[in-house]
Amino acid sequence: MTTFADLGLDADILEALHDVGYESPTPIQEQAMPPLLQGHDVIGQAQTGSGKTAAFGLPMLQYVNPAEHEVQGLVLTPTRELCIQVTQALRAYGRRKGIDVVAVFGGAPIRSQQAQLRAGGHVVVGTVGRVKDLISRHSLLLHGTRFVVLDEADEMLDLGFLEDVERILALTPSSRQTALFSATMPPEIRRLADQYLYDPVTVKVQAATLTVETVEQFCLEVRPREKSDRLVEVLRAEGPEQAIVFVRTKIRCEQLYRTLRDRGMNVKALHGDMTQGARDGVMISFKDGRLPLLVATDVAARGLDISGVSHVINYDVPTSPDVYVHRIGRTGRVGRSGRAITFFEAQQRRELRAIENHAGVTLAPWVEHAHVAPTAVKTKPRRHSKPHVSGDGDGPARKLIVSMGRAAGLEPSDIIHAITAATGLDGESVRNVRVLERFTLLEVPDRDADRVVDQVSGTEVCGQPVRLERAAT
Repeated sequence: MTTFADLGLDADILEALHDVGYESPTPIQEQAMPPLLQGHDVIGQAQTGSGKTAAFGLPMLQYVNPAEHEVQGLVLTPTRELCIQVTQALRAYGRRKGIDVVAVFGGAPIRSQQAQLRAGGHVVVGTVGRVKDLISRHSLLLHGTRFVVLDEADEMLDLGFLEDVERILALTPSSRQTALFSATMPPEIRRLADQYLYDPVTVKVQAATLTVETVEQFCLEVRPREKSDRLVEVLRAEGPEQAIVFVRTKIRCEQLYRTLRDRGMNVKALHGDMTQGARDGVMISFKDGRLPLLVATDVAARGLDISGVSHVINYDVPTSPDVYVHRIGRTGRVGRSGRAITFFEAQQRRELRAIENHAGVTLAPWVEHAHVAPTAVKTKPRRHSKPHVSGDGDGPARKLIVSMGRAAGLEPSDIIHAITAATGLDGESVRNVRVLERFTLLEVPDRDADRVVDQVSGTEVCGQPVRLERAAT
């Protein structure tokens, strides 16, 4: 089995990977990292959840020089959610090396981001609009940028950002190394790659291998007028722990949310017309497990990486087979089984067959009461390439309160590392980390709770002593 050490990573990067509990590379990491470490431009075709953040992030961090106080790496993302997710991962990977990673995105005060850039910033992760804005204000200088990543380029295309992406690329040195990652390769993205990448190496992970193993997949033929009623029937029959219902449009998303709400369900909507604050609130409540049902559009749900999602329901047939694979990849994660149910109308049989051919599966007809309620799979969870690590779900957990939060600059990886370093616990034992403004909530196995409180309290995190205590039950 290939290890991260086999790929040629430096010791400090390997130690950081050990800190967050990663053991072996995923297929996209194994294929993309060697050419990136050799200095080649790379086109990577892979879905969210495949580990692509580490695939481009680790080689970039290896070549960043912490002693040089300029922006050496730039990662462009289509959404705020993905920006935050990538930033947290890169901070965890680069911690041992002392690399400063700055996130810049809309919906947050630009002055604080300008201050962070003035204070340092070896790597900048940003949404396209905010990066462009900071460049225009001369707050973000890219003349020293050696490494540029376009993450989820097809989403940038869908959101209309491609022209701005090209303007940003034109301001970076021609000698830069460029990596482009995208789930799909439409002609516009291929043209972008041809114009801005030099003799790139192309690596591709088949989407079907990422999801099919742990997701049972079904289809259900419905008449248009009966669709919402059938959805209610399916939800009541399945009894999901958490479910995402995918729809094609923002209008449909809002309509279906109101319908389900009026039927007495605990549900929220997530779509691009909502304010950023409203979207953040929905995301937090869903990630915390307080919200069992989410109706979402594809773009809005980009970046959702939640282990507790037991069901995905395609209320509208996905626009392409690749979108289907991306959607069902929201469930069946981290050692759990999942179920995906796709609604289709009689005239959509051809679209359904295309999905089956692409994913290499046959969707079984959904039949009520033909299954048992989903439960967590009692096996050791697969390692995954995200900074948020989850436990195996075995045994009771104890909620702890940490005496610092976002205001102190705390990230989930900071407290996970502090706990594992002080106690010797595996990173997967620290679960459900929720960083709030002034404090942080997390869970550890009940049998270890007292030891974690005793051994971590008083240690230094983010430059100041931290205090832990048991939450009231």
